Amino acid sequence: MERTKGETMRQTAIVTGASRGVGKGVALSLAEAGFEVFASGRSIVQIGEPEHVHCIRCDHTQDDQNDKLFRDVASATGRLDVLVNCAWGGYERMVEDGKFTWSVPFWQQPAHRWHSMMDAGVRAAFACSARAAQMMVPQKRGLIVNISFWAAQKHVGNVIYGVAKAATDKMTADMAHELRPHGVAVVSLYPGLVRTEAVLQAAEAGWLDLSNSESPEFTGRVVAALANDSALMTLSGKVLVGAAMANGYGLSDIDGRYPAPLTLASV
Repeated sequence: MERTKGETMRQTAIVTGASRGVGKGVALSLAEAGFEVFASGRSIVQIGEPEHVHCIRCDHTQDDQNDKLFRDVASATGRLDVLVNCAWGGYERMVEDGKFTWSVPFWQQPAHRWHSMMDAGVRAAFACSARAAQMMVPQKRGLIVNISFWAAQKHVGNVIYGVAKAATDKMTADMAHELRPHGVAVVSLYPGLVRTEAVLQAAEAGWLDLSNSESPEFTGRVVAALANDSALMTLSGKVLVGAAMANGYGLSDIDGRYPAPLTLASV
């Protein structure tokens, strides 16, 4: 990534869990918005052909791989402006032996689901945020976005899902408290029903209504707007609903529509 003399420095972002789904959409949107994006994931190879998206394989449950990712970004750019924690394994293996196990009672939940939500999700976000903070604090600026959901506030799907999302929101609030003196913001961001690969398959089977859904790129548009919001620090520590923020910023989805924000009652 050599820059010619006088070339404007692009903001740098790391997007974890960018192999597919929301993470992939966020990475593409941030690149379109002018960021130098490092997109990471266990199975990531290439996400389209944008010039400023650099795909790096990283299993975020492994600390040595997290260390290498952040060292590589520091070496390549010398800065980090945005971290978006999308890494999450909670939607994998929802059907096992022909049975939909994702929503069974907690005493019937398979053991792997705790690991996929708490270790590959919450712990990974904590580990990456700690490394991001080490870069952002000396800069006196930065934004950490933790992708979360309404399951933090009401029962949605299963108990482990609620625990993971509630932990994410509490982690956001406490990180924001400690980072506020250093000018670094942390927010939890709630997407709506996102047209990921898995959701599209469910819709084709007739299980989901996509009439008020969002593209994966929509969340990325919101993140880009947040990163450039002069009032960002007033939002730090808060839970933000993506579609509501988009309405405030005047942002449409990639198809020109304006998705209606989900609420606690409508989830």
